[in-house]
Amino acid sequence: MQNLIQEAQELQETLIKDRRYIHENAEVHNELPITSAYVMTRLREMGYEPKEICKSGIVAIAGKKPGKTILLRADMDALPIVEENELEFKSRSKFMHACGHDLHTAMLLGAAKLLKNHEDEIDGQVKLMFQPAEETLCGASAMIESGVLENPKVDVALMIHVFAGMPLPTGSIIIPKGGIFSASSDSFKVTVQGKGGHGAMPNTTVDPLNILAHINLAFQEINAREIAPGANVVLTIGQMHGGNSANVIPDTAFLEGSIRTFHKETREFVKARLEQIGNGVASTFRGSATVQFEKCCPSVIVDKSLRDQIFDYAVVLFGEDKLVDVNKAMGVSTIPGSEDFSFISEKVPSIMLCVAAGSPEEGHVFPQHHPRITFNEDALSTGTALYANSAIEWLKNNKN
Repeated sequence: MQNLIQEAQELQETLIKDRRYIHENAEVHNELPITSAYVMTRLREMGYEPKEICKSGIVAIAGKKPGKTILLRADMDALPIVEENELEFKSRSKFMHACGHDLHTAMLLGAAKLLKNHEDEIDGQVKLMFQPAEETLCGASAMIESGVLENPKVDVALMIHVFAGMPLPTGSIIIPKGGIFSASSDSFKVTVQGKGGHGAMPNTTVDPLNILAHINLAFQEINAREIAPGANVVLTIGQMHGGNSANVIPDTAFLEGSIRTFHKETREFVKARLEQIGNGVASTFRGSATVQFEKCCPSVIVDKSLRDQIFDYAVVLFGEDKLVDVNKAMGVSTIPGSEDFSFISEKVPSIMLCVAAGSPEEGHVFPQHHPRITFNEDALSTGTALYANSAIEWLKNNKN
């Protein structure tokens, strides 16, 4: 399969065209009418019969022989960020592909083309999954509920994520270790009910802003005094709101935040303590609190056996120099960000790979989710070949 790199490079002009169209027409959550229509059209042009199995969730299948099934996943949604770059293909919407999902989609479209060209060599089936709503952490679950892992039943799954702003040459492939690879994520909202009144007579009120301030401070003690030093918990309060006048104590106030952890037990402990502290502090000051959890997802789990196989295939195709250990690349073996591919990794053996797509030395200095991030499009052919080669080789080597 050495020709796959050259074939992917020959697709570069098309890969760039696909990526830039998707970038210009950035859409969010599962509201992806332009993006999903474009992906469906491109797949049909290649000879596929794609299906939209849920809102903006697309599946197509390559391979005509009986055998196992490997799933390749790309996410398609953008972020609610206004782009601050002046690129010729700058987003025309109020949204931005600031996390590289436009590259992911273009790479999987490129892999679809390579797989169609080599369909007679596929010893099984490759299921192509184009997913909405990764940023809102609900797209993978929606597609699972709609049967993406069935008919044919998926045996293993693989995804690629690009990263910019890292000190690695474009096209470097970051290989994870087996086990936990990303943080779980739980967004939460605490709403405090007090009793509003005149600011000159606080004794006749129950001040929800005061309660909220104490809850915020008390939450910080979870990490400082209740979590083991090596447990790695990030508890962030992102917003606090209440009231609209300087001399009026409001009835209610709320805060919102997120928890990121790497272990299920720690995750459940922190969530339980948020509820206990929120309710306890509020009642201490004569109010009440409601703690709600939203947009939750577990950690991505990398299957060690699958990881070792994909590593071997990538070494043969790209050479060992192109592959970088995750510790060397990121300084850690687990990444603090979250990824809803985790719902798939709970169901089938899975792997998440990363491809460098622009270093500071190459002029790409901004990180993911920044309104001025840019990506090196030379990474597109690497990801395309990596997707296609991984699928073909895994099916060839796991026929029995």
